[in-house]
Amino acid sequence: MPPTSPWSKLRAWHLLLGLLLLRLLFLPFFCSLYDLAGDESYYWEWGRRPDWGYYSKPPLIGWLMGVVGWASGNQEWGVRLAALMVGTGSLTLLYQLGKRMFNAETGLLVLALAALTPANVALNLFFTIDSPLVLLWSAALLAFWGAVQGPERWTRWLVLSLVMGVGTLSKQMMLVFPVLMVLFAALTKDVRPLLKRPGFWLSVVGALLFMLPVLWWNQQHGWITLEHTKHHFNTKAQADLLDHLVQFVEFPATQAGLFTPLTWFGLLTVSAAALWQWRRLGMKERLLATFSAPALVVFHLLALRQSVNPNWPAVYYLAAMVLLAATWTRASTGLTLWPGFMKLRRPAVVVAAVLTALAYLVPMGLWATRRTGDDKLDPMARIHGWSPAGEAAGRFLAACPRPEQTFLLALGHRENASQFAFYTPQHPRAYRWQPDGVIASQYELWPTPAESVGRDALIVQPSEKPLPRKLERNFTKVEKLGEIHVPLGTTGSRKWQVFLGSGLKEWIATP
Repeated sequence: MPPTSPWSKLRAWHLLLGLLLLRLLFLPFFCSLYDLAGDESYYWEWGRRPDWGYYSKPPLIGWLMGVVGWASGNQEWGVRLAALMVGTGSLTLLYQLGKRMFNAETGLLVLALAALTPANVALNLFFTIDSPLVLLWSAALLAFWGAVQGPERWTRWLVLSLVMGVGTLSKQMMLVFPVLMVLFAALTKDVRPLLKRPGFWLSVVGALLFMLPVLWWNQQHGWITLEHTKHHFNTKAQADLLDHLVQFVEFPATQAGLFTPLTWFGLLTVSAAALWQWRRLGMKERLLATFSAPALVVFHLLALRQSVNPNWPAVYYLAAMVLLAATWTRASTGLTLWPGFMKLRRPAVVVAAVLTALAYLVPMGLWATRRTGDDKLDPMARIHGWSPAGEAAGRFLAACPRPEQTFLLALGHRENASQFAFYTPQHPRAYRWQPDGVIASQYELWPTPAESVGRDALIVQPSEKPLPRKLERNFTKVEKLGEIHVPLGTTGSRKWQVFLGSGLKEWIATP
C-alpha cells in the first residue's frame, strides 16, 4: 500500500473519531469518580470575572472557562468536554502537520504516538492552561510550515500572527515560538531569505502586540505575574548534591512515564541526533529539530539545578513527535540512526497502547479500592470529595437567614474557595482569607469582602481550630452552624467547620 493512499488517510480519521468516541464514553464514568482539579475550579473562578490578566497566567484560560461555564450552566461535564474537544483538535493538527511535511503514513504515526501517551490522556480530561497552549502551538507549527514552504502570501503570515498572538494569551511559554522562528531562519541557509521578508517580521510583531493589554494589566498590578513566574526558578537554599541528583533523575523518569518509555527514548534520540547531525539535515528536519531539541536539552539540564514541573516542556515534544514518526516511517532521510533503533517502532506503539489503556483502566481499579476503603492507593485522592462537600455547603447556605445576601469566605488554600464556589449549587461569590496580606493567589487581587459590607458570610474553615479573632471582629456576630465531613473510603476524609458571619461591619484582614 502506498503511504499516501486514500486508505491510509481514512485510517487516520477512523483513529481520530474512534478515540473521540471512546473518550466521550469514558467521560461520564470519570466525572462520577473524580471532581474538578483545584486548578480547574480556580480557572473557572477567573472565568466569572473576565480580565486582561490574572495572578499567574495570561487571560485566555479564564476567558475559555467563562464561555464553558455559560454554555454548560457551570456544570462539571462542560469543563471535561472542553478539554476533550480541545485535545482532539490538537491531535488533528499534529496529524495534518506530519502529513503535510512528509506523507499520510507519517501523519498517522504522529497521531498514534501522540494519542497513545498518559500525557495525552490527561490533556483530554483536565482543562488547564496546557490544553489551549498545545492546540495553539500545534496550529502555529502548521501555519509556520505553510508560510515557509509555500508561495509568499500575506494571508499565511497573518494566520501565523493570529495563532501566535492568541497563543501568547494562553501561557507565557508561547513567547518562545517567534524566537525559535528567528533561530531556524538564521541557521538554515535555504530559509535565511525569510529574515528579509516583511511578512515574517510583521507576523512576529503582530503576535507580540497581543501582549500589550496583558502588560498594561500587569503594570497596574505591580507586575505580579512576572514576580510569580520568577518563583518557579528559585532553588532550595539548603539543597545538597543528593537533592539535585534526585531532581535530575526524577524529571526524566516522570517524562518517560508521561510519554511511555520507548516513545520518550525515541523522542530524545532523534532530538539528540538532530543536534549532532545538524549540518546534514534538510529544511524539514531542521525546523522540527529547532522547535524541539534545544529546549528539551535546556529542561533536562535545568533539572540538575532545580525542580522542573513535568508539563513545562510539553510543547517541545510536538515537533519531536513528527521528527520521530518521519524517521520511523523512513519518510525522512535526514537522520542516520542504528538499525536497531528503526526496529523500535512496533514495540514502542504496542507498549504505548498498553500503558495508555492502563491509564484508563486504573481509575476503574481505584474506584474498586475506594469501595473497599483503601483510598490511600489513589494518587488522585485530592480531586474527589469536593462535590458532596459543595452540596453540604449549599444546604447550609439555603438555611441561612439571607441566602441571597450571603457570600462564601474560605480559609486555607485557594482551592477551598474555588472548589466550594464551583460545587456549591448556588455558586456564591467567593473570597479567601489571607491574614498576612501577602498576594498568594488571584483572590488577593480581586476586591475584598469590603464590597459586601452589610451582608452575611458562610465561612468554611478546613481545620478544627477556632476562627481567628481578627476575622470574627469584622462581623456583628459569628456562630458555628456545624461541620462538613466527607468520608474518603474508610481510611480518610475531608472536614470543614462551617460558620455564619452575620452583618459584615468592615473588612480588616491584617492586624
